[in-house]
Amino acid sequence: MVLLIAPLVAALALLWAVAVRRRAQLPAEIRLVDPEGAPRIDADGAARSVQAAELRIPAPALVALWSPASLERLARTYWRFLERSSLGLIRVAYSEHDRAVVLLCRPFVLIGFDPPAYELTDDRGVVRWQIRGGALVSHRQDRRGGFLQIDVRRLDDPQDDHQTIHVEIAVLSFYPAIANAVSPRLYAATQSAIHVLVTHGFLRSLARLDLAESRTGRFKGQGGGVQ
Repeated sequence: MVLLIAPLVAALALLWAVAVRRRAQLPAEIRLVDPEGAPRIDADGAARSVQAAELRIPAPALVALWSPASLERLARTYWRFLERSSLGLIRVAYSEHDRAVVLLCRPFVLIGFDPPAYELTDDRGVVRWQIRGGALVSHRQDRRGGFLQIDVRRLDDPQDDHQTIHVEIAVLSFYPAIANAVSPRLYAATQSAIHVLVTHGFLRSLARLDLAESRTGRFKGQGGGVQ
């Protein structure tokens, strides 16, 4: 994983430069608001990492986005951004039974997940993937219920014809192999730091309101940007 730092940082720098040039043309505004600061590892070896942003969005676009189909496409957009930001080194393999973040292809699974679970109410949408092993996951993860989650909440603060939504990416109860087998400091300087960079890049990219089409699930093949 350490060998991936340079290309990932270079790719993210390029994506940031492009984002700065296009900011004036974006249909929404984004502001990073990480609620918990830096990621941390507890005494048991479990990592917790939470990144978030507030997205100020035109009200008609929010109406179009707030649906089960858009929630499923938001999940796919996260994986698409991960693939692009790694310059193609990291990819996401899909099946009806699992998701796997792989180095180029199977069987080089970095992190495996169960298929996502979805929750959608009038003011909140959640996508959650249970963690299921992989090269970056400690054997201590078994039966400990760690997961990756995207949590979207509507804030009750309509401003003219816009509204703000809170988008949060959380990795909870995750037992990283590097931290548990080698050193928490090494994990913080490599895998954790890369995750934060990628997640912040993904959150900033949401200002384009461009959701990827679903690869699997109920809405497979439904794509296109949100106008």
